[in-house]
Formats: sequence, structure tokens, C-alpha cells
Amino acid sequence: MNKILKKLFGDFKVEWKKLGEVFDIIAGGDVPKKALSKEKNNEYNIPILSNGIGDKALYGWTNKAKITKPSLTISARGTIGWTSYQEKPFFPIVRLLVLIPKIKLNLKYAYYFMKTIEKNYNVSKNGIPQLTKPMIKDKLIPLPPLEVQREIVKILDNFTELTAELTAELTARKKQYEYYRDMLLTFNDDEVEWKKLGEVFNLKNGYTPSKRNRKYWTNGDIPWFRMDDIRTNGRILDNALQTVSESAVKGGKLFPANSIIIATSATIGEHALITVPYLSNQRFTNLSLKEKYQNKFDIKFLFYYSFLLGEWCKNNTTMSSFASVDMNGFRNFKIPIPPIEKQKEIVAILDKFDTLTNSISEGLPKEIELRVKQYEYYRDKLLSFPKENNE
Repeated sequence: MNKILKKLFGDFKVEWKKLGEVFDIIAGGDVPKKALSKEKNNEYNIPILSNGIGDKALYGWTNKAKITKPSLTISARGTIGWTSYQEKPFFPIVRLLVLIPKIKLNLKYAYYFMKTIEKNYNVSKNGIPQLTKPMIKDKLIPLPPLEVQREIVKILDNFTELTAELTAELTARKKQYEYYRDMLLTFNDDEVEWKKLGEVFNLKNGYTPSKRNRKYWTNGDIPWFRMDDIRTNGRILDNALQTVSESAVKGGKLFPANSIIIATSATIGEHALITVPYLSNQRFTNLSLKEKYQNKFDIKFLFYYSFLLGEWCKNNTTMSSFASVDMNGFRNFKIPIPPIEKQKEIVAILDKFDTLTNSISEGLPKEIELRVKQYEYYRDKLLSFPKENNE
């Protein structure tokens, strides 16, 4: 038996039951169009929940709840298996399954257990993958005595509350960082010299070497950057998740080190500073300083100023078959040239904020990562019971 719980409660029995015995399992449905609102108001104030994670699960608002009792929801499509705890009335759409207790148990305990198995559902890969009631009704859940369930919840709640506090702190720090970043990067027209982006940078489109030519993608050491690199490794990069060979380089020329990549289609506005010679895919426009401006800029200053450029890009798109940035306006975007010492001073301040809020190895994100791992470790330990009644 679990050593922590045995120390607290001595020997106790654990009963294993099928989910279909413990819960009424209900599939979500369609909300009548006349009872659907995208905005919350006095009449439409019942949340409609879908299969997203966190805030992304909110689909809209309605005036009548389908589920009025505390329950669990499980994503049936997309984020299959993702389990959430619901205390207030809501309306689930078809992408959700809802579990409503029909025996006496601590629902929060059941939630914590369901999180340990949410990736263990066998869903067919044919057609659109979907989790159905028959796929979960025979899954087993261990049911120790209620007092043990309550103690497990108490311990795990402490972990999740601490993580929530750290996450709230991180959100506040990010807002503070963005405020000071925008303030530090705001200049009066007569305070600095201004140049058009197209005057300061050489602009080159990225590209994807042909996947049909295997030699382009074999034994290469030239980094080829995609959006996944930013998502995985941050915004200042010296290596890529994928590499290509020299034979894949058009005209034999790489984009130079200390260039900025910025997405001008797809995930518009995302950017990174690349500190090594490289290639990138076609979603990025590559900005390399023209020689005449290399002594006038600290490249990190331009990297930080690209956050403002990224916001401009999001608000200035053209639509054809897909959204892309208005490139004429992009080339005419104004870049300030404050004194180089002023640039270095701004970079030093923003570097400190960036480390605290965004670093994957330091600061609050690392602390949150460690707390989540600690929570998951103890969750799995506390919810690990033998199939026999006692050890």
C-alpha cells in the first residue's frame, strides 16, 4: 500500500470499480442556434464548453444549462482524454463526454485519478479520432475510503494552489515586462532619427528545400528554422531542430548570423534572433542589417523592437488564399535609431525582465516546471493502488 497513506491511515481496503458503475456518462450535444451567444450577457450567462484546454474550452454562452451538478468533462476529439473539473452549471457540446457521480465519492479525488489515465485511451486512428462512451465505461478507478480520498485531495490541492500562485505571478510579471518594454521602446518623432525598415534591413524570404531530394536532408549541418524552433527553444536561437546539407542552399548563400526572422504568414508576428548562419522556411521573412547600419544598432535592441513590429504585422494583413502581412507597409515600417549607448541600456533592462519571465532554464517558468513535475510525481504515488484489496 502507498507508504504515505499507510502511515496516516494504517491498512485500508481499496475497491476497484468500472467508470460506468461510478458515473453516469453523458455525451455533449448541439446548442440550439437561437440559444447561442458568443458574448456573455444577463440572459446568456451559462458557459458552453468544448474540447479545448483552459480558456480555449469556452465555446460561447447560452441561457439554459444541460449539466447542473458538479461533474468531470473529458475531451472526445482533438485534445482526446483531457479531463477537467466542473463545479458550476454548463452546456457541453458534442466534443465532450461528461461524468456525473452516481455513488458517493469525492469528485476532486476522481478528477485527480482521471488525470493519471487521460493519455491511456485506445482511440481508433481511422477517420476522425473520437473517444466514445463504450471506450471509457470499463476503465477502472480505485476507491479507497472517503477519508483517504479527502486526504489525497488535500495534499494535491496544496501543490496545484502553489503552481497557480506562481502562474499568476508569472502573468503579472509578463504584463509588467510588456509595459516597460513598450515604454522603453517608445520615442518621440523629434527625439531620434527614424528610418524605414526596408532601408535598414535586407529582406529575404525563407524557403523549404525539396523533400523529394533526400540529399538535401541527409548528413547536413546547416540549421533550418521553423516556427517549432521558437515554440521549443525560445526566441534567441543558435541551433535548429532540423538541418539541411550545403547542396540545399540556393545560390550557395546562407542568411547571415545575427539576423531576425519574423513570420509574415501563418503564425503572423512571431519572431526570433538567429545568432548563426542559417536557412529558414517560407513562413519567415529574414531581416539582416545592411552594412551601412551595422555600427548604428545593437542587434538585441532590434530584436526587442521586433515585438512592436510583430504587433504591427498582426494588425496589417492582406487576405488571399491565406492571411499574410501587407509587405509594402512592412517595408515602410519606421525603425528608431537612438544612440548606441541608449540602445545597450535598454537591452540590459529588458534582458533582466526576459530572464525572469521567459527563460526556460531560469526564473519563474523553471520554478513552475519544477512544481508541476513535483505535483505529478506525488499525484502518481498517491493514486497508485494495488488491484488486491490490501498489500
